[in-house]
Amino acid sequence: MSDPRTIMTAKEMARTLERLASEVIERRGEDKTLVLVGIQRRGVDLARRLKTLLDARLPAPTLFGMLDINLYRDDWSNLGIAPTISSTDIPAGIEGATLILVDDVLYSGRTTRAALEAILDFGRPRRVELLVLIDRGHRELPIQADYVGKRVNTASHERVDVLVTERDEQDRVLLRAKA
Repeated sequence: MSDPRTIMTAKEMARTLERLASEVIERRGEDKTLVLVGIQRRGVDLARRLKTLLDARLPAPTLFGMLDINLYRDDWSNLGIAPTISSTDIPAGIEGATLILVDDVLYSGRTTRAALEAILDFGRPRRVELLVLIDRGHRELPIQADYVGKRVNTASHERVDVLVTERDEQDRVLLRAKA
């Protein structure tokens, strides 16, 4: 596979985020303890969009946070380079809250494991759920998403790239060969 294949267009991404927001409302209702936490980087962008969608439909604004998990990764010392550290900003109200971690792609489960470990440094939520735009399989840990935008069957020699307007000047999800 030399050229990337589009597996989600901008219009499909927007519709998928609308559906995911509806699923969150359906499952969590008007949970006043709801906190969206985006995993840096593109998970933060998706979480912001979801917050906008939820805030338009719910009577009270949803709390929002961002989480950098790089120092919690179990493989960063094997990557050969120092991790790039982004900002973490977790609202004070996560103790006893319903927290939804938002990420762009669920693959091995290691990012989610690191996020769970990082969250515990800020308090103990009552419940933690996982929302991902793309679930591509190939789990190495027993982790699954509670909310999935799209499941994509991939080979281990492929990668999924989520492009967002905030960082990439376009919304699109691509499937391509690993470099």
